This record gives sequence, structure tokens and C-alpha cells, in this order.
Amino acid sequence: MDEVRASAAWVAGLSSHVIVDSAGIEKVVESIGEKIPQIEWDFEGIHYFDGGPLTVQYLLVLDALNFCFWPDEELDYDHLASGLKAALHNDKSVLDADRLQKYTGPELRELLKWPRPLPLEEERVRLLHEVGCELEKSYGGKASNLVDSCGKSAAKLVATVTSHFPGFRDHSLYKGRQVFFYKRAQIFAADLYGAFKGQSYGEFHDISSVTIFADYIVPAMLRQLGVLKYSSNLESKIGSNGEIASGSEEEVELRACSIYAVEIMRDLIHVKSGKPVLSVELDLWLWAFGVQSPSLQHHRTLSIYY
Repeated sequence: MDEVRASAAWVAGLSSHVIVDSAGIEKVVESIGEKIPQIEWDFEGIHYFDGGPLTVQYLLVLDALNFCFWPDEELDYDHLASGLKAALHNDKSVLDADRLQKYTGPELRELLKWPRPLPLEEERVRLLHEVGCELEKSYGGKASNLVDSCGKSAAKLVATVTSHFPGFRDHSLYKGRQVFFYKRAQIFAADLYGAFKGQSYGEFHDISSVTIFADYIVPAMLRQLGVLKYSSNLESKIGSNGEIASGSEEEVELRACSIYAVEIMRDLIHVKSGKPVLSVELDLWLWAFGVQSPSLQHHRTLSIYY
């Protein structure tokens, strides 16, 4: 996404809390060598997949709800993905557009088999209603029709999702200028690509346009690898498990510098290996190692985008 890359580069050039370390990038690329990381999309075995339109419906709902797990220390993305998967196995109509518009907080908890209120539960319910309403209004209730309308273009899919579903409009203000991330809209395109292995609903002629998805794990992993360096104030805040304010300069810089750093990493791998690598592949690699690293300090932000 050109606007995401441009935003990330602009923020990285002004950033004071987060610095992209070129030497750290070089070291990581050298360690990778010519073996470009390959991680299977569903390496955990937690996602629903039936090879058809219901998988597309599942992924859109999953990605609409994919944010802010940390306030509940026992809740994570795996619970969301596997909970929706189990619900679909039990009832194939559970994610129909008309039903999405009617869920309450307690009903969403029951759907996921979660015993207590979810973080930002009211916002999660609102987003379910938004997805169901817009799917019914514009796409015959089917997320697969939404994907079909985009002509196998990941860029058009991201633009369409952010246009029709306000909850996916991942923008921030930084030093008086609007910057773009589109984390969950891009994840939707990448999930389709990964789930369908670049075929059918996951076939995109421009999947290389998708950047990484700067969430709470990828920046932490880049920091652990020595790619990102933090100011002493930010270091102290993260070290003490302090909350990073949503929309703050610190949060914007963490996200933008992560995207910018991985774009440089991607280009350098291509130069050194002679083989192109997708940002979505690098994101999955970083995320997979991050979730398996018990010592990794995640970044705590109360946001629907992070």
C-alpha cells in the first residue's frame, strides 16, 4: 500500500522515541542468508478452513475482532481464531450477516466460550454489527462477494474494506499530519492469500503491495533482534509494563518504524539473495517467533488497531 509505505517512511524520518538501526537490519539479513523464512499460514492449526465462501466470511469477522487482547492475561488471538472456528463447526450459520447484526456482548462471549467480559467488548460488538450490516447492504451478505468485486487486487481489497467498513480505517495523526497503517484490512488480504495458498479467493496479482501489520508483537520482536532502538523513556515504560497511549507519538512511531524497517529488510534480502520476498512472509515469520518467545515484552496499547 503506497500510502502506508509513504506514511511509515515519513514518520521514521522524524521519529524520536524509536530509531531504525541499519546495522541491526544488516545483521538479521545476514543471519537469514539465502534461506528466506517460510512459515505455514495456519502453523498453529487454529483457523477454520473449508476451501469456500464460508472461510472468507470467517476471516473477515476474525480480522474485524483482531485487536487488544492483553488486558485479559489469559486471552489471546488463538482463543479468538479457535473460538470462531469451533462455533462454525457447531453451526454453519453463526456468522451470517443477519446474525452478526444482532449479537450482544454476552452472546459474543458464549460464541467464543469465554467466561468473562472481553477487552473493549462493546467496540467488538459494534464492529460485528457494522460488518453484518454492510455485508447485507452491499454484498448480499457474503464476504466472498466483497472479495470477488476487487478483481484479484489486494490493494483494491484493502481500499474497499476501509471504504465500506469504518472500523477498519486505521489512521493516526502525527505532528499534524495523517498517517495510514490499515493493519486489519491488510491482514484480511494476507489471511486470504495464506489460507487459500494464493489461489481462488486468495489469488492476488499485487500481494507484494501489502506491508507488514504493526501489532503489539512485531515491534517487540524487531526490538529483540536489534532492528529497533527505543528512547530511555519508552524503554522504561515498556520495561515496567506501562500502557502506551493509543494514538500517541510513541505508538505511531513504534508502528511506522516497524513497517519501515521490514521494508528495508525485504529489499536487502532481495538484493543479497536475488530472490524476492513478500512483506507478508516476513510478518508471519516475525509473528511466529514472537508468540513462541516467552521472554518477549509485548507493547500494551488500549486500541482497536493495535
